[in-house]
Amino acid sequence: MKVEVLYFDGCPTYREAEETLREVLAEAGAGAGVALVAVNTDEEAERLRFPGSPTIRVEGEDLFPAGERGEWRLGCRVYATPEGLKGSPTKEMLRQALERAAVLPS
Repeated sequence: MKVEVLYFDGCPTYREAEETLREVLAEAGAGAGVALVAVNTDEEAERLRFPGSPTIRVEGEDLFPAGERGEWRLGCRVYATPEGLKGSPTKEMLRQALERAAVLPS
């Protein structure tokens, strides 16, 4: 199973998202590895349909679909969490999304 965290170097929260993702996978005993994918230009962002950093994908599908947009470019992404807008999803949000994506048993 291909699990990726797409990010750009200026993003202050992609490491937190990566760490939380790895914790959730480890706690569930999932054998999926996590690959970091650097997105360095707006052209790459367009090609990858990158809605912002961090973006977490399983088999190429965004765990938190951002919807269509006119332009794809480098930028930070925010997630609507129970505690308000944050730069990465919570552990529970990731767990639920990974269950929906059939990475974790439900």
